[in-house]
Amino acid sequence: MTQIPTTQHAIQFTGVDQIVHNTEKPVDPVGPTQMLLKVEACGICFSDTKLLHAFDSHPRKAEVISGIDPGALDEIPSYHPGSAPVTPGHEPVARIVAVGDAVEHFAVGDRVLVQADWKHLRTPKSNGAFGYNFDGALQEYVVVDERCVVSPDGEEFLIHVSDGPSAAAVGLIEPWATVEGSYAWKERNHVLPGGHLLVISDGETPGLAALVAKGEAAETVQVDGAGVSDLEGRTFDDIVYYGSDADVIESAAGLLGTRAVLCVVLNGETIDRKVSLDIGRVHYDFIRFCGTTGADPAEGYAWIPETGELRDGDKVAIIGAAGPMGQMHTMRAITSGFRDISVDATDLSSERLAHLESIVGPVADTRGVPLRVVNTAESPLERGYTHLSCMVPVPALVAQAVDLAAEGAIINAFAGIPAGTLGEFDLQGIIERRIFMLGTSGSDVSDMRTVLRKIEEGIIDTHISLDAVTGMAGFEDAIGSVMDRTAGGKIMVFPSLHDLPLTRLVDMPERLPHVAAKLNDGLWTKEAEKALLAGDDPTSAPK
Repeated sequence: MTQIPTTQHAIQFTGVDQIVHNTEKPVDPVGPTQMLLKVEACGICFSDTKLLHAFDSHPRKAEVISGIDPGALDEIPSYHPGSAPVTPGHEPVARIVAVGDAVEHFAVGDRVLVQADWKHLRTPKSNGAFGYNFDGALQEYVVVDERCVVSPDGEEFLIHVSDGPSAAAVGLIEPWATVEGSYAWKERNHVLPGGHLLVISDGETPGLAALVAKGEAAETVQVDGAGVSDLEGRTFDDIVYYGSDADVIESAAGLLGTRAVLCVVLNGETIDRKVSLDIGRVHYDFIRFCGTTGADPAEGYAWIPETGELRDGDKVAIIGAAGPMGQMHTMRAITSGFRDISVDATDLSSERLAHLESIVGPVADTRGVPLRVVNTAESPLERGYTHLSCMVPVPALVAQAVDLAAEGAIINAFAGIPAGTLGEFDLQGIIERRIFMLGTSGSDVSDMRTVLRKIEEGIIDTHISLDAVTGMAGFEDAIGSVMDRTAGGKIMVFPSLHDLPLTRLVDMPERLPHVAAKLNDGLWTKEAEKALLAGDDPTSAPK
């Protein structure tokens, strides 16, 4: 039986850009509907830096307003919305060591992966989330409530995992799942049934009746171009604009609700300049843009793909491929199984690209997938790519991807550019070449199960993403490395190792030779993890 201490080491965010390593944080008591998880490992995510910088203004740090009885929230000791200090960490693997009498779905001894996005718990602008308004896993023990991790429809946000994979391999599933989710997200190529439709036209509206009949919108509002400004404060699920005025397009885009579509019907006209669009909302609010050079809006919706998945014959570009998430996109493309694809992986650092090639190159060779690593500071890309994924949160680079895209291309604006960030886009070219630009945020349980299956079947090895390990003492250095984008991959925190400093795998031979001896050509292994956790005291290792 696990001996549960009364206090523990924990990382806490206490305010904007304020980090505390609390060495005596109480271990929360376990109520009737709650479980105590002993954390094996937890990855650091760039999203943790967003919480650190925004803190109580982050939409997932807000109060939960629906999805659970308000009185139940008072019973959950790990619920810390608003300005209350909170423990981050949403990429963990843990073991259940205690359960309340009313817990039905889980038992002591279960090893679990946490899906952090508890989507049935709504905040004013987002949802409840593990590691945001509920304590996360950058501590030794964390309490979760079954009413949070099992939705009313029965979906479970704790995923059972076998003892086979290492803690690091499982802790890396969540970021890999966000990659998986960006290809699996179901897109909408029709007017939302029961939604709110805005039609903007100074004249006739050909094809509109048939479009509305198919979608059966609950409300249709029609205005001319000048009337758009009168709608400020409203949002719509679909907006169909008959025209080409860039100013009207920009105003209309501001009226898009979450998961909404703007369809521009040019009818032979031309947009005379680049259009300023909120690329951050493409990623976080799933807004989409389509259109037609003809007169029928149905033609604009028709070329929206079912998902953002790769296709046979795709010429793929991963922009910013040498970073942690870019490595995952590159490996996913190489192991995707689609026929006749090629992959160009780009970065501005030849050193980072060499590291990427050493990891994914052998797999590409085995799979027969042509892989080219390109330092775009030295060799600019040329137009012709049919699938592009952008890892760098810079609007200009996403706009550049449009310029590089071929007819019918898909652009995955994967990097989390903050909502409200505008970029100048060639919407005329997007419509003419039928380029679909998507973005997604987070993952769901099905994405995590897909990655888990790929690990178990040997299709991918998530260890390739791991660049460094740390205990609690090295957390601030670790998150600083994430913020500065100096990490060569993901960083895994082992909360039980209080004094282990941030240690890159490439430095293991010098700093932790007994762990380095268990690496596989420099890659993390389960045996290396055992040596780290059970071997020599890491504080005695040479610095």
